[in-house]
Amino acid sequence: MQKGIDHIAVGVSYFCHDGKGNYLMNKRNKNCRDEHGRWDIGGGGIDFGLTVEQTLRKELKEEYCVENISSEFLGYKDVFREYEGRKTHWIQFFFRVLVDPKEVKNGEPHKFDEIGWFRLDKMPLPLHSQILSQVNLYRDKLK
Repeated sequence: MQKGIDHIAVGVSYFCHDGKGNYLMNKRNKNCRDEHGRWDIGGGGIDFGLTVEQTLRKELKEEYCVENISSEFLGYKDVFREYEGRKTHWIQFFFRVLVDPKEVKNGEPHKFDEIGWFRLDKMPLPLHSQILSQVNLYRDKLK
């Protein structure tokens, strides 16, 4: 059974920031589920038995080798898309997470071609299909 296709999937997404208006993004490569070559924020699916908070900490460590200094829950969103001609449905819990930029590394080079820090008004292209709607949804909280 595939998450988001055969059943509704639940995940966390996070906007990592440095406290100075810069946000961490990753460029997805061919080993990611979809949207290859596109820039995205961090995130991952919640595994059975893990809480939302545990998943947030696990994903931060896996993807960026970092602990969160502080985090703020932004809200949630139903994410409806099509993947390879099939409808998908994810429920994502969004967080704004302060991290130490000196600690950040690409923890998943097999999934991310590169990572980088960007201002929300100067994000790299091409973007993941969901990024602009997410930024617009939480714009007031991302300042």
